[in-house]
Amino acid sequence: MLLIYIHMYVCFVLMGHRDEMMAATSACKEGTKIAMDNGKYVRYTPEQVEALERLYHECPKPSSMRRQQLIRECPILSNIEPKQIKVWFQNRRCREKQRKEASRLQAVNRKLTAMNKLLMEENDRLQKQVSHLVYENSYFRQQTQNTTLATTDTSCDSAVTSGQHHLTPQHPPKDASPAGLLSIAEETLTEFLSKATGTAVEWVQMPGMKPGPDSIGIVAISHGCTGVAARACGLVGLDPTRVAEILKDRPSWYRDCRAVDVINMLSTANGGTIELLYMQLYAPTTLAPARDFWLLRYTSVMEDGSLVVCERSLNNTQNGPSMPPAVNFVRAELLPSGYLIRPCEGGGSIIHIVDHMDLEPWSVPEVLRPLYESSTLLAQKTTMAALRHLRQISQEISQPNVTGWGRRPAALRALSHKLSKGFNEAVNGFTDEGWSMLESDGVDDVTLLVNSSPGKMMDINFSYSNGFPSMGNAVLCAKASMLLQNVPPAVLLRFLREHRSEWADSGIDAYSAAAVKAGPCSLPVPRGGSFGGQVILPLAHTIEHEEFMEVVKLENVGHYQDMIMPSDIFLLQLCTGVDENAVSTCAELIFAPIDGSFSEDAPIIPSGFRIIPLDSGMDASSPNRTLDLASTLEVGAAGNRATGDKSSCGSTKSVMTIAFQFVYEMQLQENVAIMARQYVRSIIASVQRVALALSPSFFGSHAGLGSPPGTPEAQTLARWICQSYRCYMGDELLKHEGSESILKVLWHHTDAVLCCSLKALPVFTFANQAGLDMLETTLVSLQDISLEKIFDENGRKTLFAEFPQVMQQGFMCLQGGICLSSMGRPVSYERAVAWKVVNDEENAHCICFTFINWSFV
Repeated sequence: MLLIYIHMYVCFVLMGHRDEMMAATSACKEGTKIAMDNGKYVRYTPEQVEALERLYHECPKPSSMRRQQLIRECPILSNIEPKQIKVWFQNRRCREKQRKEASRLQAVNRKLTAMNKLLMEENDRLQKQVSHLVYENSYFRQQTQNTTLATTDTSCDSAVTSGQHHLTPQHPPKDASPAGLLSIAEETLTEFLSKATGTAVEWVQMPGMKPGPDSIGIVAISHGCTGVAARACGLVGLDPTRVAEILKDRPSWYRDCRAVDVINMLSTANGGTIELLYMQLYAPTTLAPARDFWLLRYTSVMEDGSLVVCERSLNNTQNGPSMPPAVNFVRAELLPSGYLIRPCEGGGSIIHIVDHMDLEPWSVPEVLRPLYESSTLLAQKTTMAALRHLRQISQEISQPNVTGWGRRPAALRALSHKLSKGFNEAVNGFTDEGWSMLESDGVDDVTLLVNSSPGKMMDINFSYSNGFPSMGNAVLCAKASMLLQNVPPAVLLRFLREHRSEWADSGIDAYSAAAVKAGPCSLPVPRGGSFGGQVILPLAHTIEHEEFMEVVKLENVGHYQDMIMPSDIFLLQLCTGVDENAVSTCAELIFAPIDGSFSEDAPIIPSGFRIIPLDSGMDASSPNRTLDLASTLEVGAAGNRATGDKSSCGSTKSVMTIAFQFVYEMQLQENVAIMARQYVRSIIASVQRVALALSPSFFGSHAGLGSPPGTPEAQTLARWICQSYRCYMGDELLKHEGSESILKVLWHHTDAVLCCSLKALPVFTFANQAGLDMLETTLVSLQDISLEKIFDENGRKTLFAEFPQVMQQGFMCLQGGICLSSMGRPVSYERAVAWKVVNDEENAHCICFTFINWSFV
């Protein structure tokens, strides 16, 4: 036993003096290097050390000639040999390297210590949550066992939580006086802290997010909670006051935030502040209204020194001050949310973020409700965005490097924010910003807005020195939305970014191009001509490399008939969501023409694409095509909130929003409108082709071209079409051989096959590739074309005279004739056949036409 104690003591002594021994060893090595041949060590005077230090800062690694020059120029070093100078600089560089490494290790150690503290707190919270759930489970089990026992005394019901710990308790109304507002604020603080560090919400780890030293933080989403909620904990290298200042300026980092106005502010006796805020959020697509909030924000310092900023919506039940509803906005609710910011030992802050909202999903089409019912999407776009912004600012402060094109990170971040905000403005088109809608051309797949307000034109009215006129006096925006199936947003976005010529060339004629020329950079992308090459010049990445900016140089752009275009065109481009492994990430490609000087105050008129995954509330058996949402979706009635059966949800659908802006002169508005519609429709058609090509299971055995909600999958529809043709015509429509699916053969059939609805005014619901080519349309806009539109007056008379025959005997034959494409071009056909398509229950589903040997006249 004594030997054991002696051994332990020796080990302790050795461990205690390990650092001194290592230092002594290092000193011996250094002394050996410094020692001269005569065995004496060199001792430097303070003046010599000062001179060497000064020279070191000027040149840390001088050459042999430079060292000799130093000795000559500095008399105080004249008695030191060049070899000694060389050894001194070697040792000095070694000490500097060790110092930096020690500093780095200390920073890593502080971060790991803080992360360990954060994980321990998270573990304690999870243990509390487990205990709470065990208690609830025990209570419910007891209630189940006692279901046969009748009870008449319900006075004790309020003493149990009934498992609904996430519901906000009902409180008596508060008044709008300072005392009443303080009462609401204190209540908000309590509820927020119970979500941030307690068990008021059941948090589950966000899919794909693993906590660790190099991660953004600990991210969780709500489970079984009212509305949508997300929570994040992380470390940032900023002091708490600075963190609070940044986060309270929500428009500077939250790109979906249009504005936050402070209506009133008052101080509290405990040193805190209460603010009444009005906040507006952009809508993510053209198919949903924007949201606004009427909020109370409470900022206070807790006893342990933590800084808290918490918020909640003010509503009628609290009897507080009210804000009247705004036009084109849906009033949403922010449940108690906010930021808990604690100082971290050694500098920086530990931050807890909670976002909890009820975004009123009843106000949007049912297929879009996942955008407003997804806690994952809220975490990606809001909660994690706040942490990323803080980390980016922290990195910019610690490493103020100059990046691409001589721009500092803060300047590039401001440019990316400017691009994103300009795109959001184009997608929403608010009337108070001067936007007004143009009349439709009869097909509502593309919406056109114009803006000629002075505020809009102030930043873009300038002239070029090469003789072009000023950039006009109005901006036109063409925008549309569509549903994508079975195409990963990241994959599609990368294709659009890397293969611009696949979708950018729409063949606009010289007059349309001249209408928007105004300057060499007025078009969103070059039109006509051929691209000699596309060069991508990276500018900057965010910390997580999930967003990057770049300058796209389109080389050797061609020219229009009488209008010579510059040989090179530059686009400032913002890309987000290109990582396929990220969960439910919004993918964006936003760009704007810039001149070669790349001035920071240059006008930016952004255009681009936004693809948002619909990862919940959707049918898992998604068909493989794109739809036009605008013509097939219906908004639920107000007050009819969707319960949302999420058991059949899938993650293969997404909604794409396209918005392109054109600067033009007012007298050319009509021509520009025609050009913009044609251009965006051509982009939609290109995106469809790309989406179908990129779909991993386009012609698989269980996939095919889909149809609107309530109609069968395309495979089933193809089978019904062929079976009904065989039944009524006594022949086979397709020569189906081999292992290829019926749908694939039907899709590539040379004759145009089109299905129309059984409505009083039949519209087309399905077409194969030949049918789309004949009608000169796309899958997006097919359902906006009625049957009568493709016939002239004589054809319509013949059609409607014989159409009842289809329902009576099941088919009819039409002699050869002329019909019209959606673009008004005449199409001749040898003959046409129409027959009734019945489903498996022998009920009429639709009418199918096949136009044989068709061609454009």
